[in-house]
Amino acid sequence: MSEAINIFEVNGALDTAGLAEEFARNRRIQIRNVLTDPTAEALRAALAQTTPWGMALQAADGEPQDFRVEELRQQAHAQRAQALNKEVHEAAAKGHYSFRYARYPMVRAYQEGWNPGGLHDVLIEYINTEPFLELVRQVTRIPELKKADGQATLFGPQHFLGLHQDQQLEEGWRIAYVLNMTALEWRPDWGGYLLFFDDDGDVIEGFMPRFNTLNLFAVPQHHAVSFVPPFAPQGRIAISGWFRDR
Repeated sequence: MSEAINIFEVNGALDTAGLAEEFARNRRIQIRNVLTDPTAEALRAALAQTTPWGMALQAADGEPQDFRVEELRQQAHAQRAQALNKEVHEAAAKGHYSFRYARYPMVRAYQEGWNPGGLHDVLIEYINTEPFLELVRQVTRIPELKKADGQATLFGPQHFLGLHQDQQLEEGWRIAYVLNMTALEWRPDWGGYLLFFDDDGDVIEGFMPRFNTLNLFAVPQHHAVSFVPPFAPQGRIAISGWFRDR
């Protein structure tokens, strides 16, 4: 590890055989208490206190746009982000795929040396260690999983992720994941749920963003993150990405 930070330890008491049976039924699962309690709480606090949140936006079929927090403090970038916000609303109203949420792109930050050896670099390394990779291999029964990417995400008021499927199979994407690090109490009417849909548009399953849970689902599947209303008093913090076979 780049730095001795005790923020990530897999819970050794998990029943991986039972979890694998559950995953096999619908190709998705929410694993509760995935990390040990002390490391989960340390990670939650560190993410909330130290993540320099930028913004990610996409309107219709355009390319996703990322703004670093430093850029959002600059007038030109802030005006562009504001204009994109309007485009996001218009695209969503027409039923086009769109999204808006805060994020810190951990892989890009790692590769470009934004903060060498810092929390997010250490975290992406932890996610790619054998204990965590082996847990996901055993639960999904996909032994060829080799690595994972990741981004820190914050869904605050008026943030959402539109209905879509993750289909970048050429990138080796096999399993999408969401490691929830939201504060301990969450209310259903605050949104931020990971929702799964059938071909008729009905919700067939939904996962609350419970603290210290790991959502895993095979791709592609129709899914979205539900709209977080303006009255939600806290944001949905998570680490998300894909486990890959190459």
